[in-house]
Amino acid sequence: MIVTTGNEIAGYQIVEYRGVIRGIVVRSTGIARGLIGGIRSIGGGNIPEYADVCEEARQHAYELMLQHAQEAGADAVIGMRYDATEFMQGATEVLAYGTAVKIQPVHF
Repeated sequence: MIVTTGNEIAGYQIVEYRGVIRGIVVRSTGIARGLIGGIRSIGGGNIPEYADVCEEARQHAYELMLQHAQEAGADAVIGMRYDATEFMQGATEVLAYGTAVKIQPVHF
């Protein structure tokens, strides 16, 4: 499935909009990562344990978004974006969303 942050796909025309689709994940760091990350945060700089949690959450949200797009009968997702919100201490929602579309190749 083609996924783009743009609103067009080169070489294709959008023939149908299937609606807004999304994948939502809520993650916390967990005890081990939180403890190690907390210790590293004292020194400043990048905290790999937290970055790993963020990357895993983004990937999972992306996969759920693709699943939702397939369920909507889409060939592609345009206008794809991520959003994240900490809604309680230590728990963050990660949202991947876009517009599901049907496409067909442009013939010249």
